[in-house]
Amino acid sequence: MEHYYRELVSFLSARLGSRQAAEDVAHDAYLRVLERTDAQQIEHPRAFLYRTALNLVVDRHRRQRVRQAEPLDVLDSDERWHIQAPSQEMQLDQRLALMQRALDELSKPCRDSFLLRKLEGLSHQQIAERLGVSRSMVEKHIVNAMKHCRLRMRQWE
Repeated sequence: MEHYYRELVSFLSARLGSRQAAEDVAHDAYLRVLERTDAQQIEHPRAFLYRTALNLVVDRHRRQRVRQAEPLDVLDSDERWHIQAPSQEMQLDQRLALMQRALDELSKPCRDSFLLRKLEGLSHQQIAERLGVSRSMVEKHIVNAMKHCRLRMRQWE
């Protein structure tokens, strides 16, 4: 299914008007497909991936509309945004520790590609230039890192 990635990003770029946003949605779509809990084989993987991505675009658009309509003073006064329950905080710490363990198992170029994309928000081209590898290699590293982390998180939880 990885071979649809570039095609999907181009498709989404045309709809979103931003390659960066398109790459984010494509990554999220791949994660959604990888996170499926049912073991049923996907009959038409390309169509399924595109449908997932389009659903994410619609969700993203709805969230932006709600965010724009929400007065900022309401968000400031809402304690849910500032305080987490201790059990939620501990769960988050445990999940982060597991994620770090999974990332530590990856090769350095794979881990670096993933972290530069997800934490620093660099584009695939910027990562390729920084690491001295091809753009397609960066894309493969990121998809492989996502697969690996998802698999390990499932095994450990």
